[in-house]
Amino acid sequence: MKKTNLLALSILAVMFILMIGSVWNDSAITDELAHIPAGYGYVTQLDYRLNPEHPPLVKAIAALSSWLVVRPRFPIDTKAWQSDINGQWDQGRAFLYESGNNADRILFWSRFPLMLMAIGLGRLLFAWTRKRFNTTTALLVLIFYAFSPTVLAHSRYVTTDIGATLGFFIGIASFIAFLESPTRSRLMRAGLCLGIALLLKFSTVLLAPIYAIMLVAWVCSQPYFFTKQRIKQFFRLLGKTVLIGAIGLGVVWAVYALFTLNYPPERQLSDATFLLGSYGFRTAANLDLALIRNPILRPVGQYALGVLMVQQRAGGGNTAYFLGEVTNVGSRSYFPLLYLLKEPLALHVFSLIVLWYAVKKTLRASVGKKRKELITLTRRWIHEHLVEVASMACIGVYLGFSLRSPLNIGIRHLLPMFPFIYILVARTISDWLHSRRIIDPQTAREWLTGIWQIFITSIPKYALVSVLLLWLVAATLGAAPYFLSYYNELVGMRYGYRIAVDSNYDWGQDLIRLKQYVERHDIKKIAVDYFGGGNLDYYLGNRAEPWWSSKGPAHGWFAISINTLQGAYGTPTRGWIRRPEDSYNWLKPYRPVGRVGQSIFIYTLP
Repeated sequence: MKKTNLLALSILAVMFILMIGSVWNDSAITDELAHIPAGYGYVTQLDYRLNPEHPPLVKAIAALSSWLVVRPRFPIDTKAWQSDINGQWDQGRAFLYESGNNADRILFWSRFPLMLMAIGLGRLLFAWTRKRFNTTTALLVLIFYAFSPTVLAHSRYVTTDIGATLGFFIGIASFIAFLESPTRSRLMRAGLCLGIALLLKFSTVLLAPIYAIMLVAWVCSQPYFFTKQRIKQFFRLLGKTVLIGAIGLGVVWAVYALFTLNYPPERQLSDATFLLGSYGFRTAANLDLALIRNPILRPVGQYALGVLMVQQRAGGGNTAYFLGEVTNVGSRSYFPLLYLLKEPLALHVFSLIVLWYAVKKTLRASVGKKRKELITLTRRWIHEHLVEVASMACIGVYLGFSLRSPLNIGIRHLLPMFPFIYILVARTISDWLHSRRIIDPQTAREWLTGIWQIFITSIPKYALVSVLLLWLVAATLGAAPYFLSYYNELVGMRYGYRIAVDSNYDWGQDLIRLKQYVERHDIKKIAVDYFGGGNLDYYLGNRAEPWWSSKGPAHGWFAISINTLQGAYGTPTRGWIRRPEDSYNWLKPYRPVGRVGQSIFIYTLP
């Protein structure tokens, strides 16, 4: 047991080193320019006027961390704070780069607690899966998690993605415990976990249909209940589940009440009225405004405002480059293809083994069984495998919602599914490794033959699993420090931008590396078209001249973010229109002479 714990801690230590070692040189990514000042507004001013489209917990934790260590000046005399409606981007620029603060220290210490959150989730995953299953499953889950380039990439920034992953996990794990034993203490714990989850990201509202599926499956799986008993148990558990939801909303109300304490009610109502001005379903918008008008319920109204804003944004889509096209409609193949290309190829091989073994085992168990026997076996399996049922429910609901959404802004949006995918894969691989042919030896020769058969079938399994794990770890280590830009061997990291960019490849993380490139090559002047949360003046001063396509051909040194370049080169489709002067036609005859990190091309132009 001690050796296993030491191994798990070693894996988490390597994960932490990879995160710290890869993020210290990253400039602010796009979303951090909004999330960091918003968090400071909540913590230092108890005012929620910035970034209402995301819940506060991640941003507040990040702000509290950097405030305790750095103690920067947070300007409240800016136009972005005083009069703009949700002036998050301008306030972020003013706070990080224009107020005499050390932007890099603020960034690091804001990111630090998010990395600790990722380590904490890894430790929780390991302990929970070992308790539920066995040590082999727990170690496999931890390795899949700790060496996922996607997890590593998005655990280092001040965004809500790792928070959402934690929220879904604690929400589902606590609800499983409640269903198995619906005591008062487990009900309270499930309610608190739900409240925390709702404060981490708005997508955790999807826990509601997941809970419904789990509840129905659990009640139907009771092997010795008659129909009336199942109905009675269903309504009893349903009533307690509603109480869990009420406790969760109480937690949300308490936190929002704190962070709206100094948000003037008139300003809050005015901001919400403007932000919901184009919301299509006016009944919902008017109900939210009524909540905000109520002195007691206005914290809930602020939370509901964020939910409606997210729904409105998701319905409108976003402009994204994908497979040579630029559109704001979205694609059903976006998330499946990115999952295939941005998770390690070794994990997909594990998944194929799991699929083959699960189908083989299911067919073997169902051979010769009648319909009534199959129903009984299914109920028993659900009753004994609630974790797997919950995992499949989470993956099904979350993936179904993601595929229907036109908001194609990165593989990071699938992160909440990842722990449950890892659990299903690890659980089945462990079962496969430990499976043994049932023998009934009658003689010494039959004993020896049976042992030999087990021996020769086990060695290839363990060898294959070992090779796949080494491949997975090596591929991830080879991607350091550019985890954000990782694509597996089917595409290759250097060419992944041809598939999709934005938070899949170029989120503005390489501006500090551009500064180092300019200094190393003693470049006196360089034109730059940069995409991200960094600031050219802050890092490059008068060496950089902001540039864009419609200014015409640049001369001499020129740097451009790959995200911008692909957006200009991609073919506009399905209603998206791009002006010819924004297409960088004058740059197409030239090839890059250098590359900064993975996300910025360098040209020398005549």
